[in-house]
Amino acid sequence: MDVRRELLHECATRLRVLLTAVLVGLVAFPGAVRAERIKDLASVAGVRDNQLIGYGLVVGLDGSGDQTTQTPFTVQSVINMLGNLGVQLPPGTNLQLKNVAAVMVTADLPAFARPGQPIDITVSSLGNAKSLRGGTLLLTPLKGADGQIYALAQGNVVVGGAGAAAGGASAVINHLSAGRIPAGATVERAVATALGQGEFVHLELNETDFGTARKVVDAVNAATTPGTAAALDARTIRVRAPLDSTARVAFIGMLEGLPVTPEQQSAKVVVNSRTGSVVMNQAVTLQRCAVAHGNLSVTVGTDTEVSQPPPLSGGRTVVTQTAGVAIEQSPGSLINVPDGANLAEVVKALNAVGANPLDLVSILQAMKAVGALRAELEVI
Repeated sequence: MDVRRELLHECATRLRVLLTAVLVGLVAFPGAVRAERIKDLASVAGVRDNQLIGYGLVVGLDGSGDQTTQTPFTVQSVINMLGNLGVQLPPGTNLQLKNVAAVMVTADLPAFARPGQPIDITVSSLGNAKSLRGGTLLLTPLKGADGQIYALAQGNVVVGGAGAAAGGASAVINHLSAGRIPAGATVERAVATALGQGEFVHLELNETDFGTARKVVDAVNAATTPGTAAALDARTIRVRAPLDSTARVAFIGMLEGLPVTPEQQSAKVVVNSRTGSVVMNQAVTLQRCAVAHGNLSVTVGTDTEVSQPPPLSGGRTVVTQTAGVAIEQSPGSLINVPDGANLAEVVKALNAVGANPLDLVSILQAMKAVGALRAELEVI
């Protein structure tokens, strides 16, 4: 126990040092924006992945499959599969399967994928199977949005977890009802991907921004010839490219490696009202304001008391309940929050109020309402 406590203390110390270093870096360089490759800022129009989906069966489970009384589609799938393999079951056969699970198989078909190329797949339980660990996925066709088969999947499911149960007690590590099969599917049909239309290739920025679009155009024209690139809007950039396919691939590879310094992002705060998470970028600032914060907690409880008479007294045992209400309010004070110049000062000002993440949701909304929070507030 002492060794474990020392290890936990050492890990916590290193984490605090790392967070302090990151915070110091944000304070020292509040407006630093580094150059990035065009590959990281934009993508080539038409070059995209395609989602595939399929329905299949996982067999070979150690009694952790679907409960057939609650998942009749699993039994129907087994009967259909056996029928396709030439095994005809008598009508009314009641199958009690514990080693089979119905699953959904999903995969991403990369751009320019060719028949015979392997891709990774994800297998997820559709019924009430307890675990897919040790199972084998049977041959499953994977279809696209157009209903065509683009890949065939099969293989042993890899589940990154473990579970055990005995005597009414159970323990589970990670998620057991989903797993992956590396290179578990083989591409059977290619998707045609066009690199532009005619003499032009279009770059699409990941984030809509007029300033970044202008800088990408300037970088491309400086690396090639003036007039090669032109911004159609805040997201799309048209680039004149060679007509020969080999030369066009080399040209696009050169474009993706060009460095561009993007415009600084607008100030934004994202609040998750369900978990209390608050995330803000370094452009967030605060104007001078005053914040009062205090917690009020009301506790209602019932105490059960038993009154038992002495032996041979002729009385009877009486159970009474006494209700109690307790109101506790933590002291709240009015705190003057100064103007914040960067993320570090905003965080320091909010921590000075003594608010937890759930309280920050209400505080940030109030700051936005009075105009003290100079940022876009998004609640998800």
